[in-house]
Amino acid sequence: MFPVVERSYSDDVSLPTVGLANLHAVVPGIEENKAKVERACEEFKRRGVSVAVFPEFCLSGYFWGDEAECWDYMEQAVTERHLDWVDARLRPLLDDHFRAIVMNNLTRGPGRRFLNTTFVVSDDIPDPLADEFSYHKVFLPGIEKTYTESGRDDRLIVTGREGRQRIGFTTCYDYLFNDLLREYAVVDGVDAIIQVASWRAAATRDYAGMNVRSDLYYGELWNSVLPAASATNQVWTVACNAVGRHGISGVAFWGGSGVWAPSGLRLVQASNFNEELLIVHNIDIAAARDEEKHDFDYGFDFSEVYRPMSDGTGYTRRVHLSE
Repeated sequence: MFPVVERSYSDDVSLPTVGLANLHAVVPGIEENKAKVERACEEFKRRGVSVAVFPEFCLSGYFWGDEAECWDYMEQAVTERHLDWVDARLRPLLDDHFRAIVMNNLTRGPGRRFLNTTFVVSDDIPDPLADEFSYHKVFLPGIEKTYTESGRDDRLIVTGREGRQRIGFTTCYDYLFNDLLREYAVVDGVDAIIQVASWRAAATRDYAGMNVRSDLYYGELWNSVLPAASATNQVWTVACNAVGRHGISGVAFWGGSGVWAPSGLRLVQASNFNEELLIVHNIDIAAARDEEKHDFDYGFDFSEVYRPMSDGTGYTRRVHLSE
């Protein structure tokens, strides 16, 4: 069984309970990963979770450098090959309380390439891969450009039952693009962003003259960007990341799945090294965002003051100094 970290935001049982699966994706190991997802869902259901969230590539695991081998493996892992499993093993777990499972994996894209797709398994969604119910990762780093196609200007907003919450979606690298987050927060008015990721831990940044060095740059970025973006966009961030080392490349993933309030404060966070399930009961998503906006409504205050410049260049004045 997985270790479980369990917290309660409030005593109001009518509010959603979120489960985050801070899991390691076995590579190669599609069937092992499916078994992990099943076990996690069973535990989430037993503990009263209403929405379960899994990391990016939770069935396939991440890419690696041997292209021929990786193409063959990912073709076997593509989600369309496993929809029968979703229907037979995951859907029967759903009921009036355990309402949705948020997953990410490869789906078929244009030509030979795949799409990096986040989809929702729910009784309200008969076809989880239908375009109107799925989100395709927009921004693709490094090796992902070899195998996947961008979702371009894709955004997905899901409204909860009774219209109480509006949820947006990002995938890993997407979260570093604040224009996307601002569209969600200001234009779409979402209350929360679900961020799924296979976010790495290790990268070196060295500023020798300043005596500053880090070998965990990506991990430190995760821990700084998520709270900052939550605060500056006044939205919840519910982030689920992979953990552990890739079975072929050895790349380490940061884990650190967690929940950040619209204030930017981290409420709870999972391990950076070990698999575990994180559960937060009874989160008052809409009320907490309204409370932050009552104090300082960034979107309103910005639009009240700033206007595009007359030359159409946005909000920046350009001054040319004589030589």
